[in-house]
Amino acid sequence: MDQEFNALLHNNTWRLVPPEPHMNIIGCKWVFCTKRIADGSVERYKARFVAKGFNQVAGEDFFDTFSPVVKPTTVRMLFSLAVSNSWTLHQLDVHNAFLNGHLAETVYMKQLPGYEDPAHPGHVCHLQRSLYGLKQAPPAWFKRLHDFLLSAGFSPSRTDASLFHYTSGTSRVFLLVYVDDIIMMGNEDALVDTMLRRLASAFKIRDLGKPSFCLGIETIAADDGLVLSQRRYMTDLLNRSGMVDCKPLATPVAITQAVTPSTQPCENPTQYRRIVGALQYLAITRRDLSYVVNHVCQFMHSPTVDNWGLVQRVLRYIKGTLDYGLRLSASSSATIHAYSDSDWIGCPIDKKSTSGYAIFLGSNLISWLSRKQRIVARSSTEAEFKALADVSAEVTWVVSLHRELGLHSV
Repeated sequence: MDQEFNALLHNNTWRLVPPEPHMNIIGCKWVFCTKRIADGSVERYKARFVAKGFNQVAGEDFFDTFSPVVKPTTVRMLFSLAVSNSWTLHQLDVHNAFLNGHLAETVYMKQLPGYEDPAHPGHVCHLQRSLYGLKQAPPAWFKRLHDFLLSAGFSPSRTDASLFHYTSGTSRVFLLVYVDDIIMMGNEDALVDTMLRRLASAFKIRDLGKPSFCLGIETIAADDGLVLSQRRYMTDLLNRSGMVDCKPLATPVAITQAVTPSTQPCENPTQYRRIVGALQYLAITRRDLSYVVNHVCQFMHSPTVDNWGLVQRVLRYIKGTLDYGLRLSASSSATIHAYSDSDWIGCPIDKKSTSGYAIFLGSNLISWLSRKQRIVARSSTEAEFKALADVSAEVTWVVSLHRELGLHSV
């Protein structure tokens, strides 16, 4: 705690000013967490000083708020290219990333109890830099990183705002940003090392080497590539839902009977929404869950007992497939293949159809989706054409990103 607090003082995060009646003074607190590695063992214990951003007033203390998150399809595509072309990969951790951002708004905060300035115990903190917990902290950090990367010669992607690329002749470096986690990759070791040194000159970063556990996803080296696995995330999900010792099933949804709506409400709708929300993140590497996750998400507003039973079935399926993940293998082809399909009037409630598609880069699956169509198709042909339109839009996006990065695709 002392180390964190002293780091904030050293960074000139705030200056003390006397309070005035017109000020909206927000609170602050400590947050304690345990950092773990992929196998679940403790890496370190962490204490973080955060502001109570829920006390902020929109239009006064903050305006825009967002988190810089790279798209999963972008991550999978670049990992596929890295495996196929033997690129260098580095996982970077930025120390106190949000503290690097500069505030454009005027924000006042109470002094932390127990750490008041003895000379001015009644003063408040006028924040000079962003702080964890503030609504504008993520965009403030991203703007600082964005401006630095532009000065270092990187170009921001027009297709994915959280992707940056640097080109020097035939050498390329790509940088993926997921809030404060960064993955850097490139086709030339010397250029990657140079960019790492430039980044380290502006921010306090930790080079973790090859990605092993990032964003809750474990990267497992295989003979001809790698496997993206969320085994630990799945285990934590089973723990949270109280189904660690459940009996596993071979399929995520029954194929012999349709799921019919029930009028009996779910006993704990909050738990239903929490588990289903977690399942959405699990679908990043588990394409086999796309359809059923899309289905259970349709009842978030008013889940029933039958809906909760389907969620439990999905969890039982996860229990039996903890070793499943997304395999990315070295591929000599950069050709893009896409497949689409659709049912017709698959939903008995609103008579809408469900579309699905899968897109491959060479032999690697990089994008997939299962989603209910927005209109009621008047024929099976119309439903198929709607599914084709969806996959065409995604392929256009993938090709646009591929060309923007200076990579050849067909």
